[in-house]
Amino acid sequence: MVVHFIGAGPGAADLITVRGQRLIEQCPVCIYAGSLVPKELVACAPENALLIDSSTLTLDEIIEAMREAHENSLDVARVHSGDPSIYGAMAEQMRRLDALGIDYDVTPGVPAFAAAAAALKQELTIPGVNQSIILTRTSMKSSAMPEGETLSNLGQSGATMVIHLSIRNLAKIEDELLPLYRADCPVIVAYRVGWPDEEFIKGTLADIRAKIEEHGVKRTAMIFIGHALDAKNFRDSALYHESHQHVLRGGEPRS
Repeated sequence: MVVHFIGAGPGAADLITVRGQRLIEQCPVCIYAGSLVPKELVACAPENALLIDSSTLTLDEIIEAMREAHENSLDVARVHSGDPSIYGAMAEQMRRLDALGIDYDVTPGVPAFAAAAAALKQELTIPGVNQSIILTRTSMKSSAMPEGETLSNLGQSGATMVIHLSIRNLAKIEDELLPLYRADCPVIVAYRVGWPDEEFIKGTLADIRAKIEEHGVKRTAMIFIGHALDAKNFRDSALYHESHQHVLRGGEPRS
């Protein structure tokens, strides 16, 4: 028996991986986060599969369902939104399964930030502007941020920032990042990425808070911040430049 942790992607039923879908099709037990994973995504489960919505369950109750499946030699599809390696609450489940001697594996999913960038037709790393992406959040009702992982520290790099779970913290985000990114820095709030009511609200560090208050967005949103979001006069990547040689195109790779 195996518990399969499966990243379901950001919401759209056709953004799950082939492997993830096949595992759901095969597992007689499916535990899915119903508040973030649409039921259409688990509709491919076997006809008589036990479907459990974990959105109202505690960790103990989720593990108990897995333990019961283990006792009955039934594989479990544990379906998470996005990719379970990012704010997936997967580590504590694995720790419990290790203690119980229950086997598990992980199938990655399309992370919400990547799906948002695709919907926006946006590259997040622009030559000469930035070459790094920081995925982070701020402290709210969830666990506190570790010392040193403040926005003011992370923002020193000038990297594109994708801030999760923080839409109600826009005042704090503005205060910490204005000195580093400037008031005119582009900001995009991605709401309900991959769902039918998906929406993108564009602004700057100076005006995004007012725009979000006007729209009434209070949850299920990511905040993209960085000058790469509106870069125009940037140089072409060296990757395809005629003078760039590598083993597949006319020479040895440069050091």
